[in-house]
Amino acid sequence: MRLRQGVLVAEDLEGTLVALGEALGIEPAYRDPGVKVFGLVNAVLPVGDTFLEVVSPTTDEAPAARYRARHGGDGGYMVMVQSDDLAADRARMDTLGVRIVWTGELDDIAGIHLHPKDTGGALLSLDQPVPPESWRWAGRDWRAHVRTDVVKSLAAVEIASPHPERLAARWSAVLGRPLDGEAIALDQGCIRFVSGPVERMTALDLEASDRTRAGEARIVAGATLRLV
Repeated sequence: MRLRQGVLVAEDLEGTLVALGEALGIEPAYRDPGVKVFGLVNAVLPVGDTFLEVVSPTTDEAPAARYRARHGGDGGYMVMVQSDDLAADRARMDTLGVRIVWTGELDDIAGIHLHPKDTGGALLSLDQPVPPESWRWAGRDWRAHVRTDVVKSLAAVEIASPHPERLAARWSAVLGRPLDGEAIALDQGCIRFVSGPVERMTALDLEASDRTRAGEARIVAGATLRLV
């Protein structure tokens, strides 16, 4: 398993893309027309071979719009984890009683979205691309849009909760990965759980290409982006 994509929800899609470009030197590779079914527009931006996505609701009834309203505005929305055995993941969800709210089956990727009430913290997606180094959700030519002058990978996401130890234990069970304190180390990337008043993804760590910039931080669309 590896951390492959972090998703922000923002009212102003275009303004957020400009802010991400200024902060991280990255650019959009793809706008997926398929997200219209969720009441969204989006853009996916490569960070090496990992990704940031920004989604913006187009209707007040969109799940992302309701999520944004419940959690006080822009911020973290979804964590996308790459799996090499989606069948085993589905079986684990059945055992845990975790509901699957969306299933995607394409020739080069399959994925499931889990019910956020059954996981807590953020919408969690498990995806199995074929081949593993591909990523259909970023479009066919995402590699042409990779820009690594400032950052080169998504290293971690941070999820806040009034009860981080409880939330961490739940995600550990859902992902089938052990806890290290209040963090889950994946084969690549990490999911951390911290104390906070609202339960949502609040920060993302990105590996700095220029090590002298490690430690810099900037808030974009309600989430803290840290260079590490």
